[in-house]
Amino acid sequence: MIIQVCVGSSCHLKGSPEIVELLQKAVEEYHLEDEVTLAGSFCIGKCNRVGVTIQVDDDIHVGITKENFKEFLQENILNKLERK
Repeated sequence: MIIQVCVGSSCHLKGSPEIVELLQKAVEEYHLEDEVTLAGSFCIGKCNRVGVTIQVDDDIHVGITKENFKEFLQENILNKLERK
């Protein structure tokens, strides 16, 4: 699974450094080092007023914040990895 976090100027201002940190901690906590590749990306082209844009494989998710990160993690990363 490839997870790309937008680190462009808009997402940077909306918290992408914090989201990257949360993702790094989640990869360690759930021992996903062999299953997940984290990468930064400049604008993914789906800017939103709130939150960060993240691409998980071919799926683009917008509006990711510290407040909704756990839900995003469970629904879009952990659940998908369990189905493999």
